Amino acid sequence: MSLLTFKGGIHPTCCKEFSKDSKIKIIEPPDFIYLYLSQHTGIPSKPVLEKGAEVEIGQKVAKAAGKLSVGLHSPVNGTYMGTVMYPHPLGGMKEAIRIQVNKENSTPFKEKERAKISNIPKQKLINIIKDNGIVGMGGAAFPTYFKLQVPSSKKIKDLIINGVECEPFLTSDYRLMMEKCEEVMKGVDIVRRIINPENVWIAIEANKLDAFEVMKSTSSLFPWANFALLKTKYPQGSEKQLIDAITGRKVPEGGLPFDVNAYVQNVGTAFAIYEAVYLGKPLFERVVTVTGNVRHQSNFLVPIGTPFEYLIKLTEGPIGKISKIINGGPLMGIAQSQISSCVVKGTSGIVVQNETETLKKEPSPCIRCAACVDCCPMNLLPTEMYKHIEMNRLEKAKEMGVLSCMECGSCSYACPANIPLTQQFKIAKSRITKKVN
Repeated sequence: MSLLTFKGGIHPTCCKEFSKDSKIKIIEPPDFIYLYLSQHTGIPSKPVLEKGAEVEIGQKVAKAAGKLSVGLHSPVNGTYMGTVMYPHPLGGMKEAIRIQVNKENSTPFKEKERAKISNIPKQKLINIIKDNGIVGMGGAAFPTYFKLQVPSSKKIKDLIINGVECEPFLTSDYRLMMEKCEEVMKGVDIVRRIINPENVWIAIEANKLDAFEVMKSTSSLFPWANFALLKTKYPQGSEKQLIDAITGRKVPEGGLPFDVNAYVQNVGTAFAIYEAVYLGKPLFERVVTVTGNVRHQSNFLVPIGTPFEYLIKLTEGPIGKISKIINGGPLMGIAQSQISSCVVKGTSGIVVQNETETLKKEPSPCIRCAACVDCCPMNLLPTEMYKHIEMNRLEKAKEMGVLSCMECGSCSYACPANIPLTQQFKIAKSRITKKVN
């Protein structure tokens, strides 16, 4: 079987072996849960309870506050303690609902399984997904109900389910495919019923052959599914690169997948959709990989709002001194300023690093090797954009496509001169955006 892929990219050490064999473990919640009102793309949620109110697991504690917004649900039984400002994994201090966990009342969520979904209208399916707070689980956390409302003028030819998980260290999606393959496929079927594509593709990288075979074993139950094996390469799981690899069509600059008749959904999102529609279960917990410089790399089923520090302790702690904690993977993840930051709906992993792993290499002058150009998945000229940014020529950098940079880190990884290309592009994009607004 030939392996599908895209032009460019890099081949970092995957480091999946640390946690790939760790089955998903259900954990006891911490003493306090912190649910950020802003943990999805769009307008922050709005609290609906009075301070001191008792809450049950799965109960809505904050409602959608606009067109592009979703609600929040309690992952525990406990007491609503109001809102506080708390360190957010995406940076800064953000308002969060504080819930004191009732450890004596640990009753599980009462599932309400639906026997059949074939007769549920499309709009009702979308409303169920919205009411249960489902967002993209691959990291972007875009409200799923909104993404499912494809314009009538855009016919979806290819629905692609992203099981690539190309970011080093992370294995949460892998474990979902290994342990919950049929449930994931039922979630895919719901998406298929809503958007009515011509083809459905389950996309998995070649370094997860066992997951590929497990997912493929469901083909008799879901005969409409096609299974695509992709080359192990970063960032193979990025939406635009995935569409290119499978369909050969390229999303135009500033465009969206449906502009090329494609739609991409993460396997974790598909699983959350299954739970919402089949079981009536809101998105109040998710699988998180805790890995890196810890004693027992693990995949935990984590209540949303659990502090990173608590999860690291569950691995029996770090080996030596912690130098850096990353929300997500080492290439596109965000380094944390506080160990007290908490899991949000888009948190797929927590990577712990020590001082040796975070040694800062001093940059040297560009040697014009074009390694950054060769690996850029967006076909940009990183070294030229960097030169314009250094000279404060932001408009020129914009003309060269800096706003199309996906901040994947490939150019910085490939640069033999250790030039902080990605960091400068991120800063430049922020400056350009602020200037426009």
